[in-house]
Amino acid sequence: MTNSVNFVILGDQSIAAGLGKKGTATDMTMYDKKESGVIRTYTTPSGFPDKIQPLLQTINLAEHVIFHINKLDKFAGEQIVALDMLQKKSGLLSYTYDVDENMLNTMIKNTVLINYPKIQQDKIKEESDKLAQISQDGSARVVIDHCFDVKGVGTVILGKVERGKIKQYDTLKLLPAGIDVLIKSIQMHDDPVDEAVSPGRVGLAVKGVTPDQVGRGDLLCAPGPELVSTELELEFTKSPFYKGGIAPNQMCLVNIGLQIKPAKFASISPLKLTLEKPAVHNKGDICVILKPESTSIRLLGSGKIK
Repeated sequence: MTNSVNFVILGDQSIAAGLGKKGTATDMTMYDKKESGVIRTYTTPSGFPDKIQPLLQTINLAEHVIFHINKLDKFAGEQIVALDMLQKKSGLLSYTYDVDENMLNTMIKNTVLINYPKIQQDKIKEESDKLAQISQDGSARVVIDHCFDVKGVGTVILGKVERGKIKQYDTLKLLPAGIDVLIKSIQMHDDPVDEAVSPGRVGLAVKGVTPDQVGRGDLLCAPGPELVSTELELEFTKSPFYKGGIAPNQMCLVNIGLQIKPAKFASISPLKLTLEKPAVHNKGDICVILKPESTSIRLLGSGKIK
Protein backbone atom coordinates (compact mmCIF):
# COMPACT_ATOMS: atom_id res chain seq x y z
CA MET A 1 0.00 0.00 0.00
CA THR A 2 1.30 3.43 -0.97
CA ASN A 3 1.90 5.87 1.88
CA SER A 4 0.63 9.46 1.59
CA VAL A 5 1.79 12.64 3.29
CA ASN A 6 0.03 15.99 2.78
CA PHE A 7 1.63 19.39 3.37
CA VAL A 8 0.47 22.99 3.26
CA ILE A 9 3.08 25.51 2.13
CA LEU A 10 2.71 28.96 3.66
CA GLY A 11 4.69 32.19 3.52
CA ASP A 12 6.72 32.20 0.31
CA GLN A 13 4.57 29.84 -1.78
CA SER A 14 7.09 29.80 -4.67
CA ILE A 15 9.15 27.11 -2.87
CA ALA A 16 6.44 24.56 -3.75
CA ALA A 17 7.66 24.35 -7.36
CA GLY A 18 10.94 22.87 -6.12
CA LEU A 19 9.19 20.14 -4.14
CA GLY A 20 6.71 18.61 -6.56
CA LYS A 21 5.09 18.72 -10.00
CA LYS A 22 2.30 21.27 -10.41
CA GLY A 23 -1.19 19.80 -10.74
CA THR A 24 -4.64 21.23 -10.02
CA ALA A 25 -4.50 25.03 -9.81
CA THR A 26 -7.42 27.19 -8.63
CA ASP A 27 -7.38 29.35 -5.48
CA MET A 28 -5.44 26.42 -4.05
CA THR A 29 -2.61 24.89 -6.08
CA MET A 30 -1.39 21.31 -5.70
CA TYR A 31 2.12 20.01 -6.31
CA ASP A 32 3.00 16.37 -5.83
CA LYS A 33 5.72 13.75 -6.22
CA LYS A 34 6.02 10.01 -5.72
CA GLU A 35 9.31 8.80 -4.31
CA SER A 36 10.22 5.46 -2.70
CA GLY A 37 6.57 4.39 -2.47
CA VAL A 38 5.43 7.64 -0.80
CA ILE A 39 3.13 10.20 -2.45
CA ARG A 40 3.75 13.66 -1.05
CA THR A 41 1.30 16.45 -1.88
CA TYR A 42 2.11 20.11 -1.28
CA THR A 43 -0.81 22.56 -1.40
CA THR A 44 -0.49 26.34 -1.49
CA PRO A 45 -3.32 28.81 -0.79
CA SER A 46 -2.68 30.60 -4.10
CA GLY A 47 -5.80 32.74 -3.62
CA PHE A 48 -4.34 34.14 -0.38
CA PRO A 49 -3.75 36.90 0.70
CA ASP A 50 -6.44 38.33 -1.64
CA LYS A 51 -8.92 35.93 -0.02
CA ILE A 52 -8.71 34.47 3.48
CA GLN A 53 -10.82 31.35 2.70
CA PRO A 54 -8.15 29.29 0.83
CA LEU A 55 -5.71 29.79 3.71
CA LEU A 56 -7.97 27.89 6.11
CA GLN A 57 -8.98 25.30 3.52
CA THR A 58 -5.39 24.38 2.60
CA ILE A 59 -4.34 24.19 6.27
CA ASN A 60 -7.27 21.88 6.97
CA LEU A 61 -6.26 19.66 4.04
CA ALA A 62 -2.75 19.06 5.43
CA GLU A 63 -1.25 16.97 8.20
CA HIS A 64 2.03 18.92 8.17
CA VAL A 65 3.01 22.57 7.67
CA ILE A 66 5.99 24.06 5.79
CA PHE A 67 6.12 27.78 6.64
CA HIS A 68 8.86 29.71 4.81
CA ILE A 69 8.61 33.35 5.87
CA ASN A 70 10.10 36.09 3.70
CA LYS A 71 8.44 39.06 5.39
CA LEU A 72 6.67 39.83 8.65
CA ASP A 73 3.48 41.68 7.77
CA LYS A 74 -0.20 41.37 8.66
CA PHE A 75 -0.53 38.42 6.26
CA ALA A 76 2.25 36.54 8.06
CA GLY A 77 0.29 37.34 11.21
CA GLU A 78 -2.92 35.91 9.73
CA GLN A 79 -1.11 32.70 8.79
CA ILE A 80 0.31 32.33 12.31
CA VAL A 81 -3.13 32.95 13.88
CA ALA A 82 -4.80 30.49 11.47
CA LEU A 83 -2.29 27.72 12.25
CA ASP A 84 -2.80 28.30 15.96
CA MET A 85 -6.61 28.37 15.73
CA LEU A 86 -6.57 25.10 13.78
CA GLN A 87 -4.03 23.57 16.19
CA LYS A 88 -1.61 22.46 13.45
CA LYS A 89 1.12 21.10 15.69
CA SER A 90 3.38 19.41 13.12
CA GLY A 91 5.38 21.85 11.04
CA LEU A 92 8.71 23.23 9.88
CA LEU A 93 9.64 26.91 10.10
CA SER A 94 12.23 28.64 7.94
CA TYR A 95 12.81 32.28 7.11
CA THR A 96 14.94 34.53 4.94
CA TYR A 97 17.66 36.91 6.11
CA ASP A 98 15.19 39.81 5.74
CA VAL A 99 13.15 38.50 8.68
CA ASP A 100 13.87 39.83 12.17
CA GLU A 101 14.21 36.71 14.33
CA ASN A 102 13.31 38.52 17.55
CA MET A 103 10.12 39.89 16.04
CA LEU A 104 9.26 36.45 14.64
CA ASN A 105 9.80 34.87 18.07
CA THR A 106 7.46 37.45 19.57
CA MET A 107 4.80 36.71 16.94
CA ILE A 108 4.87 32.93 17.44
CA LYS A 109 5.12 33.04 21.24
CA ASN A 110 2.19 31.23 22.91
CA THR A 111 1.19 29.57 19.60
CA VAL A 112 1.66 26.04 18.21
CA LEU A 113 4.46 27.39 16.01
CA ILE A 114 6.79 27.75 19.00
CA ASN A 115 7.42 23.99 18.72
CA TYR A 116 8.12 23.95 14.96
CA PRO A 117 11.82 23.17 14.31
CA LYS A 118 13.59 26.15 12.70
CA ILE A 119 15.51 25.04 9.62
CA GLN A 120 17.45 26.59 6.74
CA GLN A 121 15.64 26.91 3.40
CA ASP A 122 18.01 24.43 1.73
CA LYS A 123 16.97 21.78 4.32
CA ILE A 124 13.21 22.00 3.66
CA LYS A 125 13.03 18.98 1.34
CA GLU A 126 15.32 16.84 3.49
CA GLU A 127 13.45 17.64 6.73
CA SER A 128 9.95 17.46 5.24
CA ASP A 129 10.75 14.05 3.74
CA LYS A 130 11.26 12.79 7.32
CA LEU A 131 7.69 13.68 8.33
CA ALA A 132 5.59 10.53 8.41
CA GLN A 133 2.13 9.58 7.24
CA ILE A 134 -0.60 10.40 9.78
CA SER A 135 -3.71 8.32 9.14
CA GLN A 136 -7.09 8.08 10.87
CA ASP A 137 -8.94 4.81 11.34
CA GLY A 138 -12.72 4.54 11.37
CA SER A 139 -15.65 4.75 8.97
CA ALA A 140 -14.70 6.01 5.50
CA ARG A 141 -14.70 9.77 5.00
CA VAL A 142 -13.44 11.71 1.95
CA VAL A 143 -13.24 15.51 2.00
CA ILE A 144 -13.77 17.05 -1.45
CA ASP A 145 -11.74 20.01 -2.73
CA HIS A 146 -12.58 19.99 -6.48
CA CYS A 147 -15.27 18.43 -8.68
CA PHE A 148 -15.75 18.67 -12.44
CA ASP A 149 -17.08 16.85 -15.51
CA VAL A 150 -14.63 14.90 -17.71
CA LYS A 151 -15.74 14.01 -21.22
CA GLY A 152 -16.21 10.26 -21.55
CA VAL A 153 -15.78 9.72 -17.79
CA GLY A 154 -18.49 11.83 -16.16
CA THR A 155 -18.25 13.38 -12.72
CA VAL A 156 -14.76 13.37 -11.20
CA ILE A 157 -14.13 14.25 -7.56
CA LEU A 158 -10.73 15.22 -6.16
CA GLY A 159 -10.11 15.01 -2.44
CA LYS A 160 -8.45 13.35 0.48
CA VAL A 161 -9.39 10.20 2.38
CA GLU A 162 -9.55 11.83 5.81
CA ARG A 163 -10.52 8.67 7.66
CA GLY A 164 -10.69 4.94 7.03
CA LYS A 165 -10.55 3.24 3.65
CA ILE A 166 -12.48 3.46 0.37
CA LYS A 167 -12.75 0.78 -2.33
CA GLN A 168 -13.83 0.71 -5.95
CA TYR A 169 -17.63 0.16 -6.18
CA ASP A 170 -18.27 1.47 -2.65
CA THR A 171 -21.45 3.52 -2.29
CA LEU A 172 -20.98 6.49 0.01
CA LYS A 173 -23.27 9.31 1.11
CA LEU A 174 -22.53 12.84 -0.12
CA LEU A 175 -23.04 15.17 2.84
CA PRO A 176 -24.65 17.56 3.59
CA ALA A 177 -26.85 16.85 0.50
CA GLY A 178 -27.58 13.23 1.48
CA ILE A 179 -27.10 11.81 -2.06
CA ASP A 180 -25.85 8.23 -2.63
CA VAL A 181 -22.66 8.19 -4.74
CA LEU A 182 -21.05 5.11 -6.34
CA ILE A 183 -17.27 5.09 -6.76
CA LYS A 184 -16.62 3.75 -10.28
CA SER A 185 -12.83 4.04 -10.13
CA ILE A 186 -10.03 5.43 -7.95
CA GLN A 187 -6.75 7.04 -8.99
CA MET A 188 -3.80 8.03 -6.84
CA HIS A 189 -1.01 10.09 -8.45
CA ASP A 190 -2.67 9.30 -11.85
CA ASP A 191 -2.39 5.52 -11.27
CA PRO A 192 -5.54 3.36 -10.99
CA VAL A 193 -5.94 1.60 -7.63
CA ASP A 194 -8.62 -0.67 -6.15
CA GLU A 195 -8.63 1.01 -2.76
CA ALA A 196 -7.19 4.00 -0.89
CA VAL A 197 -6.63 4.57 2.81
CA SER A 198 -6.32 7.67 4.98
CA PRO A 199 -4.72 10.16 4.32
CA GLY A 200 -4.41 9.32 0.61
CA ARG A 201 -5.17 11.96 -2.02
CA VAL A 202 -7.57 10.53 -4.61
CA GLY A 203 -9.30 11.22 -7.89
CA LEU A 204 -12.65 9.44 -8.04
CA ALA A 205 -14.84 8.79 -11.07
CA VAL A 206 -18.33 8.61 -9.56
CA LYS A 207 -21.94 7.90 -10.48
CA GLY A 208 -25.10 9.36 -8.97
CA VAL A 209 -24.15 13.02 -8.72
CA THR A 210 -23.32 15.92 -11.04
CA PRO A 211 -20.62 18.58 -10.41
CA ASP A 212 -23.23 21.28 -9.73
CA GLN A 213 -24.49 19.19 -6.78
CA VAL A 214 -21.02 19.03 -5.18
CA GLY A 215 -19.31 21.83 -3.27
CA ARG A 216 -15.82 22.21 -1.84
CA GLY A 217 -15.80 20.87 1.70
CA ASP A 218 -18.60 18.35 1.07
CA LEU A 219 -17.89 14.87 2.41
CA LEU A 220 -18.33 11.37 1.01
CA CYS A 221 -19.02 9.20 4.03
CA ALA A 222 -19.86 5.68 5.11
CA PRO A 223 -22.35 5.69 8.02
CA GLY A 224 -20.51 7.35 10.92
CA PRO A 225 -20.58 10.17 13.48
CA GLU A 226 -21.15 13.04 11.02
CA LEU A 227 -23.92 15.53 11.82
CA VAL A 228 -25.68 17.89 9.41
CA SER A 229 -27.04 21.09 10.90
CA THR A 230 -27.76 24.80 10.41
CA GLU A 231 -27.36 25.55 14.16
CA LEU A 232 -23.98 25.44 15.91
CA GLU A 233 -22.83 26.22 19.44
CA LEU A 234 -19.12 26.84 20.06
CA GLU A 235 -16.69 26.88 22.96
CA PHE A 236 -15.62 30.20 21.51
CA THR A 237 -12.45 32.27 21.92
CA LYS A 238 -12.31 35.66 20.21
CA SER A 239 -8.96 36.52 18.63
CA PRO A 240 -7.15 39.26 20.59
CA PHE A 241 -6.01 40.68 17.23
CA TYR A 242 -9.54 41.20 15.87
CA LYS A 243 -10.52 44.76 16.76
CA GLY A 244 -14.22 44.75 15.87
CA GLY A 245 -17.10 43.85 18.16
CA ILE A 246 -19.65 41.08 17.70
CA ALA A 247 -23.40 41.32 18.23
CA PRO A 248 -26.50 39.15 17.69
CA ASN A 249 -27.74 39.03 14.05
CA GLN A 250 -24.35 40.21 12.75
CA MET A 251 -23.26 38.28 9.64
CA CYS A 252 -20.03 36.34 9.27
CA LEU A 253 -18.52 33.39 7.42
CA VAL A 254 -17.96 30.07 9.15
CA ASN A 255 -15.15 27.65 8.27
CA ILE A 256 -15.35 23.96 9.19
CA GLY A 257 -12.81 21.77 7.42
CA LEU A 258 -12.98 22.91 3.78
CA GLN A 259 -16.54 24.24 4.13
CA ILE A 260 -17.19 28.00 4.10
CA LYS A 261 -20.78 28.95 5.00
CA PRO A 262 -22.49 32.34 5.52
CA ALA A 263 -23.93 32.59 9.03
CA LYS A 264 -25.19 35.02 11.64
CA PHE A 265 -24.67 35.20 15.37
CA ALA A 266 -27.82 33.89 17.06
CA SER A 267 -26.39 34.64 20.51
CA ILE A 268 -23.02 35.76 21.89
CA SER A 269 -22.87 34.09 25.31
CA PRO A 270 -23.04 31.19 24.75
CA LEU A 271 -21.91 31.70 21.17
CA LYS A 272 -24.49 30.24 18.80
CA LEU A 273 -24.53 30.52 15.01
CA THR A 274 -27.35 30.11 12.49
CA LEU A 275 -26.05 29.02 9.07
CA GLU A 276 -27.73 29.94 5.78
CA LYS A 277 -27.13 26.39 4.47
CA PRO A 278 -26.49 23.11 6.32
CA ALA A 279 -22.92 22.20 7.27
CA VAL A 280 -21.58 18.74 8.01
CA HIS A 281 -19.53 18.41 11.18
CA ASN A 282 -18.61 16.27 14.15
CA LYS A 283 -18.74 17.30 17.78
CA GLY A 284 -15.35 18.73 18.69
CA ASP A 285 -14.52 19.98 15.17
CA ILE A 286 -12.81 23.36 15.13
CA CYS A 287 -14.94 26.14 13.66
CA VAL A 288 -13.25 29.40 12.60
CA ILE A 289 -15.29 32.60 12.20
CA LEU A 290 -14.21 34.91 9.37
CA LYS A 291 -14.86 38.53 8.51
CA PRO A 292 -13.38 38.86 4.97
CA GLU A 293 -14.22 42.57 4.82
CA SER A 294 -12.16 43.40 7.93
CA THR A 295 -9.29 45.78 7.21
CA SER A 296 -7.15 44.34 10.02
CA ILE A 297 -7.05 40.60 10.73
CA ARG A 298 -9.87 38.68 9.03
CA LEU A 299 -9.99 35.87 11.60
CA LEU A 300 -12.52 36.84 14.27
CA GLY A 301 -12.14 33.81 16.53
CA SER A 302 -12.60 30.08 16.78
CA GLY A 303 -13.85 27.28 18.96
CA LYS A 304 -14.77 23.61 19.12
CA ILE A 305 -18.31 22.67 18.17
CA LYS A 306 -20.33 21.49 21.19
